[in-house]
Order: sequence, then structure tokens, then C-alpha cells
Amino acid sequence: MPEKEKFKAVSELYRVKARDLGLKLTGGVNGLENQIDSPRIQKLGLALAGYTDYLRSGRVQFLGRTEMNFLNRLGEAERKEACRRPFALELACIVITSGLEPPQELREYAKQFSVPILLTDSVSTRALDEISEYLEEELAPTTSIHAVLMEVLGLGVLFVGKSGVGKSECGLELVLRGHRLVSDDMVNIKRLGTERLVGAGPDFLRFHMELRGLGIINIRDLFGISSVSLQKQIDLAIELVRWRDRSEGDRVGFEEREYPLLDTSVPLMTLPVASGRNVATLVEVAVRIHMLKKQGYEPGAEFLSQLEEKMRRAKDEQA
Repeated sequence: MPEKEKFKAVSELYRVKARDLGLKLTGGVNGLENQIDSPRIQKLGLALAGYTDYLRSGRVQFLGRTEMNFLNRLGEAERKEACRRPFALELACIVITSGLEPPQELREYAKQFSVPILLTDSVSTRALDEISEYLEEELAPTTSIHAVLMEVLGLGVLFVGKSGVGKSECGLELVLRGHRLVSDDMVNIKRLGTERLVGAGPDFLRFHMELRGLGIINIRDLFGISSVSLQKQIDLAIELVRWRDRSEGDRVGFEEREYPLLDTSVPLMTLPVASGRNVATLVEVAVRIHMLKKQGYEPGAEFLSQLEEKMRRAKDEQA
């Protein structure tokens, strides 16, 4: 199940990005525990001019050179009123870029409403990119599932299926073939943006695999650092099922199925597992088929087209 809505304290943003951006705290110290709940960053230009409807609480607010020039051109009374307007909402914090100093009126309102002001010498574009990337990573929706995640032929492949179906054994065979383990048994998944899913293993399970009869083994120690990967974007899900649990299903590859995760999905293939079937080989073929489909090539559709053409010719010859 997805986690509940995430938050990040301003103090944590300040601590993590103080070195990268040279952040300095210059006001609203008592608001450092304000919560940021969105990776989206807003600029305060319109709010200073009186248009505050677009502002959202829980977001980082930016002031750059353009906004500061606007404030500096105002008279004292107008500047005080302009600085007051954004604080009608509960702001998380304000970041001022390009080494600019905030007007005294802004400092006073920040102290009154407990809104930290963070200064950086970096230009707005760099500061915005750094902070957006950090918040996107930290506030991404996440979930954890019982699965195995491998890097196969450069793609992230998520193995799902009932316990004991052979997911770990298949993963080990793929490692022996030169592919990489990301996580065995438990996969932590986060959604970056609207569709990109990235999986990784819990810290305490990293590089380990559980095999019935052998216990817990360390893949990196056994096969070297090139046999593991810390995280990987998930491109394809493969469901392993016991042959006796599987109906005939799709035999020519026309069926398009999806595996839902965090309000998005990835393509899903199903592979029956039975004695004598080399599942690792089938996985490699499945990944190659998926790569071809991404390039617009459909093996099943081509076969059907050739079959229809043969039937048409045979019918013409009989006529």
C-alpha cells in the first residue's frame, strides 16, 4: 500500500542543502519546523503585486532579482503592504537567491508569522533545480512490495508471484548470466514525476538474497560489485506462476497487460514455471521482446499478418 502523504521540515532542507547552495538563515528562525508537502516551487512575484490566489501553503517560495527590484522601486508604505500580502497563507519558507538581502519589512513579517528566510548566492535557476530535485526525491509517493528487482539487459525487471514460485532462484540464475541484482524479497518503490517508477532494496537487505536450502547469501561478496545495483527504474514486470495454476492464456503475444503501481503502471508479462523450463532464458527473451515492442516491432502482429497473407493467396489460387 502507498504511504500516507509525506512532509519534509524546512530544517531538513536547510541542513541538506546548506553546503550545496551556501544557504544562510536570516529570519523566521522559530519556523524551521514548518512542513513542506509539495516538490513544486512557487515564485512570489504575483503575490507581491496583490495576486495571492495562486499561492499554496506547504511550498517553498522563491524571491529572485526581478522580485527584489520590484520591491526596491516601491515607496516605504507600498513595500510594507507588498511584503505583508504573501503571509496571508501559511508559507513554509522563502528562499532569496543571487546574494540579495531582503528588505526589513519582509524580515519583520517573517518573524511575526514564523516563516524562515533562507539566503543563497546561487542564481534562481540553479537554486530552483537543486531544491526541486531534492524535494522530488524526498516527497515522492512510495510503496513496498514482496518481489525481486533485477537489471536485465539494461532494463529494470520486477519479478512478482506467489511465495515459493522461484523468484529468487530465477534472480540468481540471471546473476550467473551477468545481470544485476537490485533487491531480493522486498522492493521499495517510489514514483518520480507522474510515471517514472524507481525501485531499491531496504538498507538492511542490500545485496542479500534468500535461497531455500542455502539460507541468506551476499551476492556482492560472492560475485563482485558488478553483480549488484543500488536502484533501478522499473521498465517491465514479469509474473511467475506455477504451470498448474496457469490457464492457456495468451499464446501468440497479442494481449497487452499492465501491472499497477502508485497510480501508474508498467507492462506485465506472465511466465509459467515448470520442471524443465529454463526460466532465466525465457526472461531474457521476454526482455528482448519488450525492447522490440518499445521500438514499434510486434512479433505476434507480424506473424498474424503473414498468416493472413498466406490464407489470402491460397484462397486466390483456389478461385
